[in-house]
Amino acid sequence: MECPIPVVDFLPYSLVNHCADDDQLAALAGQLIHAFSTTGFVYLWHHGIPAAQIERVFQVSEKFFALPKDTKEKYARPVDNNHGWVTLERESLNPSRPGDLKEAFNVTWVENPPAWPMAELPEFRDTVLDFYDKCRKLSLHILELVARGLHVKDVKGFVDSHKLMGSGPNATALRLLHYPPVPVETKPDQVRCGEHSDYGSITLLFQDKVPGLEVRNRDGVYVQAPIIENAVLVNIGDLMQRWTSDRLVSTKHRVLLPTDRGQMRQSLAFFVHPDDEVMISCLDGSNKYEAITAKGYLEQRFAATY
Repeated sequence: MECPIPVVDFLPYSLVNHCADDDQLAALAGQLIHAFSTTGFVYLWHHGIPAAQIERVFQVSEKFFALPKDTKEKYARPVDNNHGWVTLERESLNPSRPGDLKEAFNVTWVENPPAWPMAELPEFRDTVLDFYDKCRKLSLHILELVARGLHVKDVKGFVDSHKLMGSGPNATALRLLHYPPVPVETKPDQVRCGEHSDYGSITLLFQDKVPGLEVRNRDGVYVQAPIIENAVLVNIGDLMQRWTSDRLVSTKHRVLLPTDRGQMRQSLAFFVHPDDEVMISCLDGSNKYEAITAKGYLEQRFAATY
Protein backbone atom coordinates (compact mmCIF):
# COMPACT_ATOMS: atom_id res chain seq x y z
CA MET A 1 0.00 0.00 0.00
CA GLU A 2 1.29 3.47 -0.87
CA CYS A 3 2.54 5.53 2.08
CA PRO A 4 0.14 8.43 2.73
CA ILE A 5 3.06 10.61 3.83
CA PRO A 6 5.93 11.59 1.48
CA VAL A 7 9.33 9.98 2.07
CA VAL A 8 12.44 12.04 1.31
CA ASP A 9 16.08 10.93 1.26
CA PHE A 10 17.82 13.56 3.40
CA LEU A 11 21.35 12.29 2.73
CA PRO A 12 22.55 15.42 0.87
CA TYR A 13 22.03 17.54 4.01
CA SER A 14 22.20 14.95 6.78
CA LEU A 15 24.22 15.52 9.94
CA VAL A 16 27.10 13.48 8.47
CA ASN A 17 27.18 15.02 4.98
CA HIS A 18 28.81 18.42 4.54
CA CYS A 19 29.43 18.54 0.79
CA ALA A 20 25.99 19.11 -0.77
CA ASP A 21 25.98 21.60 -3.65
CA ASP A 22 23.36 24.31 -4.25
CA ASP A 23 21.46 22.21 -6.79
CA GLN A 24 21.12 19.32 -4.33
CA LEU A 25 19.97 21.65 -1.57
CA ALA A 26 17.46 23.36 -3.86
CA ALA A 27 16.02 20.00 -4.92
CA LEU A 28 15.78 18.85 -1.31
CA ALA A 29 14.19 22.15 -0.25
CA GLY A 30 11.61 21.77 -3.02
CA GLN A 31 10.68 18.27 -1.83
CA LEU A 32 10.23 19.50 1.74
CA ILE A 33 8.08 22.46 0.74
CA HIS A 34 5.87 20.22 -1.39
CA ALA A 35 5.35 17.83 1.53
CA PHE A 36 4.83 20.57 4.10
CA SER A 37 2.38 22.49 1.92
CA THR A 38 0.22 19.44 1.16
CA THR A 39 0.21 16.84 3.96
CA GLY A 40 2.20 18.88 6.50
CA PHE A 41 4.25 15.74 7.26
CA VAL A 42 7.32 14.09 5.74
CA TYR A 43 9.53 11.10 6.56
CA LEU A 44 13.27 11.77 6.31
CA TRP A 45 15.64 8.91 5.55
CA HIS A 46 19.40 9.14 6.14
CA HIS A 47 19.04 12.04 8.55
CA GLY A 48 22.34 11.31 10.27
CA ILE A 49 21.30 10.54 13.86
CA PRO A 50 22.65 7.02 14.48
CA ALA A 51 20.05 4.30 15.01
CA ALA A 52 22.09 3.01 17.96
CA GLN A 53 21.86 6.41 19.67
CA ILE A 54 18.09 6.55 19.20
CA GLU A 55 17.80 3.03 20.62
CA ARG A 56 19.80 4.05 23.72
CA VAL A 57 17.32 6.88 24.35
CA PHE A 58 14.40 4.47 24.04
CA GLN A 59 16.15 2.16 26.52
CA VAL A 60 16.75 4.80 29.21
CA SER A 61 13.26 6.15 28.63
CA GLU A 62 11.76 2.72 29.23
CA LYS A 63 13.84 2.33 32.39
CA PHE A 64 12.62 5.67 33.73
CA PHE A 65 8.95 4.94 33.13
CA ALA A 66 9.37 1.53 34.80
CA LEU A 67 10.37 3.25 38.07
CA PRO A 68 7.80 3.28 40.91
CA LYS A 69 5.33 6.13 40.73
CA ASP A 70 6.53 7.70 44.00
CA THR A 71 10.08 7.77 42.57
CA LYS A 72 8.93 9.47 39.37
CA GLU A 73 7.01 11.98 41.49
CA LYS A 74 10.36 13.36 42.67
CA TYR A 75 11.00 14.49 39.11
CA ALA A 76 7.50 15.77 38.34
CA ARG A 77 7.17 18.85 36.16
CA PRO A 78 6.72 21.92 38.39
CA VAL A 79 4.01 24.49 37.72
CA ASP A 80 6.47 27.21 36.66
CA ASN A 81 8.34 25.39 33.85
CA ASN A 82 8.05 22.54 31.38
CA HIS A 83 10.87 20.23 32.52
CA GLY A 84 10.13 16.94 34.18
CA TRP A 85 7.74 14.00 34.49
CA VAL A 86 4.08 14.26 33.46
CA THR A 87 1.86 11.57 34.95
CA LEU A 88 -0.67 9.37 33.17
CA GLU A 89 -3.93 11.16 32.24
CA ARG A 90 -2.50 14.54 33.28
CA GLU A 91 -2.89 15.91 29.75
CA SER A 92 -5.82 15.91 27.37
CA LEU A 93 -4.65 17.17 24.00
CA ASN A 94 -8.23 17.05 22.78
CA PRO A 95 -10.08 18.77 25.65
CA SER A 96 -13.36 17.09 24.64
CA ARG A 97 -11.88 13.71 25.61
CA PRO A 98 -10.77 12.34 29.02
CA GLY A 99 -7.08 12.50 30.01
CA ASP A 100 -4.67 10.86 27.56
CA LEU A 101 -3.37 7.39 28.43
CA LYS A 102 0.27 8.40 28.22
CA GLU A 103 3.01 9.73 30.47
CA ALA A 104 6.00 11.83 29.51
CA PHE A 105 9.34 13.22 30.59
CA ASN A 106 9.95 16.71 29.18
CA VAL A 107 13.43 18.12 28.60
CA THR A 108 13.70 21.85 27.99
CA TRP A 109 15.81 24.86 28.94
CA VAL A 110 15.01 26.26 32.39
CA GLU A 111 16.67 29.09 34.26
CA ASN A 112 17.53 27.02 37.34
CA PRO A 113 19.14 23.55 37.12
CA PRO A 114 16.33 21.00 36.73
CA ALA A 115 15.98 17.70 38.56
CA TRP A 116 17.28 14.55 36.86
CA PRO A 117 16.93 10.92 38.05
CA MET A 118 20.69 10.55 38.52
CA ALA A 119 20.44 8.33 41.61
CA GLU A 120 18.25 5.81 39.83
CA LEU A 121 19.62 6.14 36.27
CA PRO A 122 23.12 7.69 36.19
CA GLU A 123 23.24 7.52 32.39
CA PHE A 124 19.84 9.20 31.85
CA ARG A 125 20.84 12.87 31.65
CA ASP A 126 23.83 12.54 29.32
CA THR A 127 22.03 10.09 27.02
CA VAL A 128 19.01 12.36 26.71
CA LEU A 129 20.95 15.63 26.37
CA ASP A 130 23.25 14.19 23.69
CA PHE A 131 20.16 13.19 21.73
CA TYR A 132 18.58 16.62 22.31
CA ASP A 133 21.66 18.21 20.75
CA LYS A 134 21.49 15.94 17.69
CA CYS A 135 17.82 16.83 17.25
CA ARG A 136 18.67 20.53 17.60
CA LYS A 137 21.29 20.30 14.85
CA LEU A 138 19.03 18.31 12.53
CA SER A 139 16.16 20.73 13.03
CA LEU A 140 18.41 23.65 12.02
CA HIS A 141 19.24 21.84 8.77
CA ILE A 142 15.52 21.34 8.10
CA LEU A 143 14.70 24.96 8.94
CA GLU A 144 17.40 26.19 6.57
CA LEU A 145 15.92 24.16 3.73
CA VAL A 146 12.44 25.43 4.56
CA ALA A 147 13.74 29.00 4.31
CA ARG A 148 15.48 28.23 1.01
CA GLY A 149 12.37 26.57 -0.38
CA LEU A 150 10.21 29.54 0.59
CA HIS A 151 12.79 31.95 -0.88
CA VAL A 152 13.09 33.79 2.41
CA LYS A 153 15.36 36.81 1.92
CA ASP A 154 17.33 36.30 5.12
CA VAL A 155 17.82 32.55 5.42
CA LYS A 156 20.40 32.87 8.18
CA GLY A 157 18.16 35.22 10.17
CA PHE A 158 15.28 32.74 9.94
CA VAL A 159 17.44 29.87 11.16
CA ASP A 160 18.99 32.06 13.88
CA SER A 161 15.50 32.75 15.20
CA HIS A 162 15.93 29.34 16.86
CA LYS A 163 19.52 29.75 18.06
CA LEU A 164 18.75 29.55 21.80
CA MET A 165 17.34 26.01 21.65
CA GLY A 166 18.57 24.27 24.78
CA SER A 167 20.69 27.21 25.97
CA GLY A 168 18.38 30.17 26.69
CA PRO A 169 14.81 31.48 26.69
CA ASN A 170 13.29 29.19 24.07
CA ALA A 171 10.37 26.73 24.49
CA THR A 172 11.86 23.89 22.41
CA ALA A 173 11.31 20.61 24.24
CA LEU A 174 12.23 16.96 23.85
CA ARG A 175 9.45 14.71 25.16
CA LEU A 176 10.06 11.07 26.01
CA LEU A 177 6.58 9.55 25.63
CA HIS A 178 5.35 6.28 27.11
CA TYR A 179 2.02 4.65 26.32
CA PRO A 180 1.58 1.81 28.85
CA PRO A 181 -0.67 -1.21 28.28
CA VAL A 182 -4.29 -0.06 28.24
CA PRO A 183 -6.20 -0.85 31.43
CA VAL A 184 -9.22 -3.16 31.29
CA GLU A 185 -11.54 -0.27 32.14
CA THR A 186 -11.20 3.05 30.31
CA LYS A 187 -13.30 6.20 30.28
CA PRO A 188 -15.71 6.87 27.37
CA ASP A 189 -13.85 8.26 24.30
CA GLN A 190 -10.48 7.94 26.04
CA VAL A 191 -7.44 7.54 23.77
CA ARG A 192 -3.67 7.44 24.09
CA CYS A 193 -3.25 10.91 22.60
CA GLY A 194 -6.16 13.11 21.56
CA GLU A 195 -6.53 14.87 18.22
CA HIS A 196 -4.30 17.95 18.11
CA SER A 197 -1.86 19.99 16.08
CA ASP A 198 1.52 21.08 17.42
CA TYR A 199 2.10 24.68 18.50
CA GLY A 200 5.60 25.49 17.29
CA SER A 201 7.77 25.62 14.16
CA ILE A 202 8.37 21.95 13.39
CA THR A 203 8.31 18.64 15.28
CA LEU A 204 10.66 15.68 14.87
CA LEU A 205 9.14 12.32 15.86
CA PHE A 206 11.02 9.06 16.38
CA GLN A 207 8.76 6.02 16.81
CA ASP A 208 9.48 2.56 18.15
CA LYS A 209 8.34 -0.48 16.18
CA VAL A 210 4.73 -0.25 17.42
CA PRO A 211 2.38 1.71 15.11
CA GLY A 212 -0.40 3.91 16.42
CA LEU A 213 -0.01 7.44 15.08
CA GLU A 214 -2.77 8.62 12.75
CA VAL A 215 -2.61 11.77 10.59
CA ARG A 216 -5.59 13.61 9.14
CA ASN A 217 -5.39 13.78 5.36
CA ARG A 218 -6.74 16.52 3.09
CA ASP A 219 -10.13 14.79 2.95
CA GLY A 220 -10.43 15.01 6.74
CA VAL A 221 -9.88 11.26 7.17
CA TYR A 222 -7.37 9.94 9.70
CA VAL A 223 -4.86 7.53 8.13
CA GLN A 224 -2.19 5.52 9.88
CA ALA A 225 1.39 6.78 9.70
CA PRO A 226 3.38 3.61 9.02
CA ILE A 227 6.56 2.72 10.85
CA ILE A 228 9.52 3.35 8.53
CA GLU A 229 12.63 2.00 10.18
CA ASN A 230 15.43 4.52 10.78
CA ALA A 231 13.35 7.43 9.45
CA VAL A 232 12.30 10.51 11.38
CA LEU A 233 8.80 11.90 10.88
CA VAL A 234 8.74 15.71 10.63
CA ASN A 235 5.65 17.91 10.72
CA ILE A 236 4.74 21.57 10.60
CA GLY A 237 3.42 23.32 13.72
CA ASP A 238 0.75 26.01 14.05
CA LEU A 239 3.23 28.84 14.52
CA MET A 240 5.01 27.92 11.27
CA GLN A 241 1.68 27.86 9.44
CA ARG A 242 0.99 31.37 10.73
CA TRP A 243 4.55 32.53 9.97
CA THR A 244 4.22 31.34 6.36
CA SER A 245 0.73 32.85 5.88
CA ASP A 246 -0.75 29.33 5.60
CA ARG A 247 1.63 28.24 2.83
CA LEU A 248 2.82 25.38 5.06
CA VAL A 249 0.11 23.41 6.85
CA SER A 250 -0.10 22.20 10.43
CA THR A 251 -2.01 18.92 10.36
CA LYS A 252 -3.96 17.30 13.18
CA HIS A 253 -2.87 13.87 14.41
CA ARG A 254 -3.70 11.42 17.21
CA VAL A 255 -2.96 8.03 18.80
CA LEU A 256 -6.01 5.85 19.42
CA LEU A 257 -6.24 2.78 21.66
CA PRO A 258 -4.55 -0.27 20.10
CA THR A 259 -6.36 -3.47 19.17
CA ASP A 260 -3.88 -5.33 21.39
CA ARG A 261 -4.44 -3.47 24.65
CA GLY A 262 -1.50 -5.19 26.31
CA GLN A 263 0.98 -3.58 23.94
CA MET A 264 3.23 -0.81 25.26
CA ARG A 265 4.37 1.96 22.89
CA GLN A 266 7.13 4.60 23.03
CA SER A 267 8.04 7.65 20.98
CA LEU A 268 10.48 10.56 21.17
CA ALA A 269 9.17 13.95 20.06
CA PHE A 270 11.32 17.06 19.60
CA PHE A 271 9.12 20.18 19.50
CA VAL A 272 11.00 23.07 17.89
CA HIS A 273 10.09 26.67 18.80
CA PRO A 274 11.69 30.02 17.94
CA ASP A 275 13.42 31.98 20.71
CA ASP A 276 10.94 33.63 23.08
CA GLU A 277 11.49 37.21 21.94
CA VAL A 278 11.53 36.57 18.18
CA MET A 279 8.84 38.58 16.45
CA ILE A 280 6.67 36.34 14.27
CA SER A 281 5.44 38.37 11.30
CA CYS A 282 4.34 36.93 7.95
CA LEU A 283 7.40 35.92 5.93
CA ASP A 284 5.73 36.87 2.64
CA GLY A 285 5.37 40.48 3.78
CA SER A 286 1.60 40.28 3.99
CA ASN A 287 -0.43 41.31 7.02
CA LYS A 288 -2.52 38.15 7.04
CA TYR A 289 -1.68 37.67 10.72
CA GLU A 290 -0.74 40.28 13.28
CA ALA A 291 2.89 40.21 14.43
CA ILE A 292 3.43 38.56 17.81
CA THR A 293 6.42 37.27 19.77
CA ALA A 294 6.99 33.52 19.84
CA LYS A 295 6.47 33.53 23.61
CA GLY A 296 3.31 35.61 23.29
CA TYR A 297 1.90 33.22 20.71
CA LEU A 298 2.62 30.19 22.89
CA GLU A 299 1.03 31.84 25.94
CA GLN A 300 -2.01 32.73 23.83
CA ARG A 301 -2.37 29.11 22.72
CA PHE A 302 -1.91 27.69 26.22
CA ALA A 303 -4.54 30.10 27.56
CA ALA A 304 -7.00 28.94 24.91
CA THR A 305 -6.26 25.25 25.52
CA TYR A 306 -5.94 25.10 29.29
